[in-house]
Amino acid sequence: MFREVTLPLWLLALIVGFAAVTFASHFLFPSVRWFFRKRAEKALARLNARLDRPIELFKLARRQDMVVRLTYDPKVMEAVADHAAETGVPGEVAFQEARGYAREIVPGFSATLYFGVATRLARLISRGFYRVRIGKVDPALTSGLDRKATVIFVMNHRSNMDYVLVTWLVANRSALSYAVGEWARIWPLSRLIRAMGAYFIRRGSRNTLYRRVLARYVQMATEEGTTQAIFPEGGLSLDGRVGPAKMGLLNYIVTGAGPGRDVLFVPVGLAYDRVLEDRVLVSAGQAGVRKFRAGLGPILGFIGANLWRKLRGRYKGFGTAAAGFGTPVSLNAFMAANPTAPTEALGAHLMAEIEKVVPVLPVPLVAAALAAMPPDRAALLARLAELAQALAAAGAVLKLPPQGVDQALEEGLAPLIGRGLVGQDLRPSAGSDAILAFYAAPVWQRLGLDGAATRRT
Repeated sequence: MFREVTLPLWLLALIVGFAAVTFASHFLFPSVRWFFRKRAEKALARLNARLDRPIELFKLARRQDMVVRLTYDPKVMEAVADHAAETGVPGEVAFQEARGYAREIVPGFSATLYFGVATRLARLISRGFYRVRIGKVDPALTSGLDRKATVIFVMNHRSNMDYVLVTWLVANRSALSYAVGEWARIWPLSRLIRAMGAYFIRRGSRNTLYRRVLARYVQMATEEGTTQAIFPEGGLSLDGRVGPAKMGLLNYIVTGAGPGRDVLFVPVGLAYDRVLEDRVLVSAGQAGVRKFRAGLGPILGFIGANLWRKLRGRYKGFGTAAAGFGTPVSLNAFMAANPTAPTEALGAHLMAEIEKVVPVLPVPLVAAALAAMPPDRAALLARLAELAQALAAAGAVLKLPPQGVDQALEEGLAPLIGRGLVGQDLRPSAGSDAILAFYAAPVWQRLGLDGAATRRT
């Protein structure tokens, strides 16, 4: 029993290695995990104490657990059975397909990454590019919303900066769960976006099983009170206007809503003096094809050029970015007032509410005033004042410099001249009409006018 045993050195190293792994996995790692879990729980408790709407347990659940929960949900299992019967594939194959969709959709939220990195980075980027302003905040938002209700921010989609801007602006209220398109499913960007609580959707997918799995996830998140942010238009605006709502996500929310928890839709109107993707969007609108992609070369060139301007002290930013928050729309109240109305009626109502709170900024206002072809700056200033007065009478949210329309003219005209869209003679440059119309469109929409008709007038 006490005899010496001679072992090869490699075998001794293997035994010691196995012993070390066993000790670590059974004693060391659990202790370390317990230590960090306790610290994380305390940090999360402090975070929830300062948020208007604490982070829901649904969002904090482990991603793998959520995938399993979604996959084995009775409605998803029913969808699997229907899919197998309709397509003739074995049930196991249909189940694996549904589980793949669940893994694709379900996010893996990290409170540390969201509040420790993402919101600070969003603030840095937003204020680095723009002067950020708040156009309007409905009193109902500041007086406190029903804490039991699910809050969903519904926004017009002007730029990919929308995600960054709104994430920062509501960071003191709650963590947002975005519905993002396929553009974000690029590694490693997809890992970052998933960790921020966003869930991926395939826009325009006609796969019935996929849509039923997606619908069930959205309904589960809504039932659990997860604060969400969606773009009902379904994509970036190609003409600068607030477009009609697409019914996909809205329909999932409405059909899955129960009597136990109300849903509050908060209209958010976003506006920019400079939309970074304006030329790409206008070109896509002219081509009539929504599928567009900016090449990596132009993006890197754009970033490099502005960094060079900043280093030389010539970077002036891209003007103002503003957001307006309208009156929350209660789903229960809307359905009670319109019991036979389809989801389309709710979508139209929400888009109208969003349109009301889109702020009017200097560049769009100047672009609209230029449509009258003023002969000089005095005439342009007079036209600017007329438009501002008409917008104020229509109840529009004007977010202009406090110095008045004179300063608005300077802030709106200088960027257009600097980009070569307008000459010193106030005439549009060759090929710039579409870009100017893109920026003027929100003004005409708020006044209920058509840009082309106004130009003729």
